Amino acid sequence: MRCIYCQNKKTYLLNNGQVKCAVCKRKYSPKKLVRQADITEAFLDNYSATQCAKELHLHYNTVQKHYMHLRKAITLYADARYQENNHLINEFDEYLYLPKSITDFDDNIHKMEHFITFAYHDRVYNIMMPTIERYKLDMDSKSEKKKLSKFLRFNKVSKLQNVQNPITRFWDFFEDFILLYKGISKEQFIYYLKEAEFRFNYSEEEQKEILSSMNEYNDEF
Repeated sequence: MRCIYCQNKKTYLLNNGQVKCAVCKRKYSPKKLVRQADITEAFLDNYSATQCAKELHLHYNTVQKHYMHLRKAITLYADARYQENNHLINEFDEYLYLPKSITDFDDNIHKMEHFITFAYHDRVYNIMMPTIERYKLDMDSKSEKKKLSKFLRFNKVSKLQNVQNPITRFWDFFEDFILLYKGISKEQFIYYLKEAEFRFNYSEEEQKEILSSMNEYNDEF
């Protein structure tokens, strides 16, 4: 068995079931590697953390922790690809997101997620905009909320070449994707947005290859 860290063939099995590399001296658990691979596969198959935990007979927190590990890795991967390709961007537009269950925009703009989607080739990249708190909104003032609502709707930053484009296709994809999740906090919203971006940008085969290439072993998992 090759060492997962340095790829050296000189490894040996310890009494506790771990493998130790004779060269770099690092240890790892083959069982954890298998578990990690199984959870990653469930993630790629779009299993919820609850479904994955039930299917693999694991604790929900174990699965959710690894799912977030993958989402954060995806976010870093997206940032790196954007740095390589930002000179190719030819379209962008802002998006104001509220869950479909909320129908009154004016009274719920404080719950809104605000991001810009950029397009290059047939792929997209998203950045979050500042939260609504930057406007120092008086949540008890209906007139102020409506004023801000109007401003956000009619003062968008946008550059689109066609009505049908990767950006609008991504938004449709995102709206369907995000329905799978309930109660996402503002702090974690970016990671779910990036997961949607990742699934939109790459085929299933590409997703597997990318996660496999960047899925370094996590000692805490």
